[in-house]
Amino acid sequence: SGDTYPCPGETSQTCTKGGAYSAPAALLGAKGGTAEAVAKADIAANAKESYGGSSYGEITSHQVLASKAVTVAGQKGYLVRWKAVTSKGADGLVQSLAFPSPADGDRMVVVRCGVDADQKVSLLDEITEGIEAGPAGGDGNGQDV
Repeated sequence: SGDTYPCPGETSQTCTKGGAYSAPAALLGAKGGTAEAVAKADIAANAKESYGGSSYGEITSHQVLASKAVTVAGQKGYLVRWKAVTSKGADGLVQSLAFPSPADGDRMVVVRCGVDADQKVSLLDEITEGIEAGPAGGDGNGQDV
């Protein structure tokens, strides 16, 4: 997102209304042999990275909004979506989406998304539905999701 504002927990820092990126599950430390296990293993770390720490205060609680199987880029994946309640400022909608890489079925990909809770949850659905398999060489940069 290009919308920025002073972080409520640390006003000298800049926060955004949302963002998304992808990375191999192994790089993020999300373990598991299935997309479901990886997504469930990653969501707490995603919430902490997106809305924890000094930027928003600590995450005081969360509510599970979704935990379901999805098809992503032709692969059987799984997503977990939370509403993370923060101690200061904006609460967040965070999503961890895991699926086997279309280029290498043995490698699990995680797409982390986070948007402020005042944004439409449909944004997360649009991101999920818009993910496509990249070039056969798999040379994407992981940012254009």
